[in-house]
Amino acid sequence: MRRTHYFFSVYATIRLMDTRIVFMGSPDFALPTLRALVENYRVVGVVTQPDRPAGRGRELQPPPVKKLAQELSLPVMQPQRLKDPQAMEQLKAWAPDLIVVAAFGQILRPDTLDLPQHGCLNVHASLLPRWRGAAPINAAILHGDEQTGVTIMKMDPGLDTGPILSMSEIPIAPNETARSLSPKLAQLGADLLSETLPAYLRGELTPHPQDDARATYAPMLKRADGELDFNEAAEALARRVRAFDPWPGTYLKWGDQRLKVHRTRALSATSPGAGVFTIQEGFPAVGTSDGLLMLEEVQPSGKRAMPGDIFLRGARDWISG
Repeated sequence: MRRTHYFFSVYATIRLMDTRIVFMGSPDFALPTLRALVENYRVVGVVTQPDRPAGRGRELQPPPVKKLAQELSLPVMQPQRLKDPQAMEQLKAWAPDLIVVAAFGQILRPDTLDLPQHGCLNVHASLLPRWRGAAPINAAILHGDEQTGVTIMKMDPGLDTGPILSMSEIPIAPNETARSLSPKLAQLGADLLSETLPAYLRGELTPHPQDDARATYAPMLKRADGELDFNEAAEALARRVRAFDPWPGTYLKWGDQRLKVHRTRALSATSPGAGVFTIQEGFPAVGTSDGLLMLEEVQPSGKRAMPGDIFLRGARDWISG
């Protein structure tokens, strides 16, 4: 009996490893998940966003997932829209048993969701139903959440509304930024997916529905979201700076130029008035509706980022600006 059980377990493991998976993802967040899938399953194709112009020269740059897929010698498809006939033909040709999505950037239509035998799973960077949508990592920091995490969800036609398979949470550190939190959640998501997939593929996991009454939304960020409004409290503005690092970044208007703001500290000191420039502890600061926002690192137009006290040496008109 023991030997029979052993051979059954090996056979079952081999069958799981032979599961045909198509992976969909684009940014750095998706890379640990793709690596984990390649180590344990048969990834037959990768779908990612088209190359986009970037940098000063505006040259076309491939998304990080494309670079990794090419290093791993995986077939890659980059459709403008997943619903395009050519894209659907390729998906059908790959004949996936399962589609795994991690920060892909396009909504999957019902014909795609229904294509694989085991459906489509999403690695989502929040504790659903909190922060459905495009920017969950940023939203958690922006709104002062003390913890966040990842959710493995079976996708349906809605926006992150599908039933949940598993979740894992981590605390948000006091000075956490989206830049520092994203790779933590990316690895957490890859590990959680690796733990979840075997039981899911064996039919041992029952997805449970989300509580829609508790849902919150994290809309896609725009560059204009980065402007600091000093009618808000200093603590809220400090969270905004951390939430929008590295993109879209934050800035304030100083004279006739934009001053990028990279790092700040909220102070409980009495505000001289919302939007009033001052100096605190040798650093530039701005009054808010509640407290002072000290600018610990800034970047003037056309220059490199620098500590706030260094910036003041060449900004003698800071207070009058």
